[in-house]
Amino acid sequence: MSFTSIPSRTSRLNRSTLAVPGSKSRFIEKAPQSAADVIFFDLEDSVPPDQKEQARKNVIEALNDLDFGNKSVSVRINGLDTHYMYRDVVDLVEQAGNKLDLILVPKVGTAADIYAVDMLLTQIEKAKGIQKRIGIEMLVETPLGIQNIYEIAGASPRNESMLFGSADYAASTGAQITMIGGPNPDYHILTNGDGTGGRETHWGDMWHFTLATLVAAARANGLRPIDGPFADIKDLDGWMASAKRAKVLGCEGKMVIHPSQIDLANELFKPSEAEVKHAERILEAMAIAEKEGAGAVTLDGKMIDIASIHQAQNTVNKAAQAAAKDQSK
Repeated sequence: MSFTSIPSRTSRLNRSTLAVPGSKSRFIEKAPQSAADVIFFDLEDSVPPDQKEQARKNVIEALNDLDFGNKSVSVRINGLDTHYMYRDVVDLVEQAGNKLDLILVPKVGTAADIYAVDMLLTQIEKAKGIQKRIGIEMLVETPLGIQNIYEIAGASPRNESMLFGSADYAASTGAQITMIGGPNPDYHILTNGDGTGGRETHWGDMWHFTLATLVAAARANGLRPIDGPFADIKDLDGWMASAKRAKVLGCEGKMVIHPSQIDLANELFKPSEAEVKHAERILEAMAIAEKEGAGAVTLDGKMIDIASIHQAQNTVNKAAQAAAKDQSK
């Protein structure tokens, strides 16, 4: 076990992240009633250039006037390569910083991108006397982002989560997709012939490498890994298969683009009863070992390392948060 400790980040539910266009007032007004854990108001891809300024004003007004209860609220700013970005950060934080939990940075390519956003946030918070530190979410959706993902993940103590954007990633790599977040039938292998010429086709997951890399970088830095959206809102079975693959890899949640996907995400990414019981047993074993002055912690004859203890505590915390939120509906 390395002596390097994984930083502790802000703990928050992140099972479902609902995208809400900042230019759509009727969607903004409905956002507080959503069951999503995180609402992110979008100022980037879903907003045409001639509506950027008005969308920013809409979101600031919503942050100040609407009650989001126990949801976390994030805003996806425009990219650092645009002239909209600095005004997004300055206006949002100066005018509604006390109501904002997170800033979502799109198309992160280098650690310097995060440093730039952190610097702006720090200056504005100090100037305006904002006590609550605003967190940073990073949307990784380019080959440059994947190349520098470990430096990006550790670039700021504000960092909380990393999200994968398959649509822009595919566009920037030339990958062939049939639907955002979905599989491609051409990404498959053929089994050897069965002696009579028969062969089976097994589809592969074309997003496996990038998502697994994102999970590793996120977890190494104490961040929440979040899977990207699945665009076919009518294919709930396809959505579920995609979300289950993400959960198996270690993701804590998934971006959702339609209300029909929210409850599915909240239920799937909630710690199961078995996971909670196992986590509680680990914490109990740790408490007994500390009380007895034991130099090591064991459970069922197996050593428990620090990472397992941290994960157990995180599981118990997330289960309690989920139960409290679900009961408040």
